[in-house]
Amino acid sequence: QVQLVESGGGLVQAGGSVNLSCVFDGLNLDDYDIGWFRLAPGKEREGVACISSSGDPLYTDAVKGRFTISRDSAKNTLYLEMNGLKREDTAVYYCASDSGHAYYCSGSPPDEYDYEGQGTQVTVSS
Repeated sequence: QVQLVESGGGLVQAGGSVNLSCVFDGLNLDDYDIGWFRLAPGKEREGVACISSSGDPLYTDAVKGRFTISRDSAKNTLYLEMNGLKREDTAVYYCASDSGHAYYCSGSPPDEYDYEGQGTQVTVSS
């Protein structure tokens, strides 16, 4: 059974930073394309960032230069470092993993995956 458990969300002022973590259980994150997507009220899912099994990161334009995705193989944990937060970054953030499609993390970060966590809320206040 695959479980992805996020942590690290919260309330932060605009311009501030938040670091999200996602522990993978039942799946080796090095073997798959993995990433983060978000869901804001009244909006559609948006792929935020992903990292391929070979370690190549990809970001949506809205977060380039502000967010950093990384993984720790020893801890089987995925991270999202979020800096320079804006009110429009307010959303529930989900970590997720593909299950073996080739080049899933390419072009633009996906907004749907085979395995998804339960989400963690990030709220940016002005």
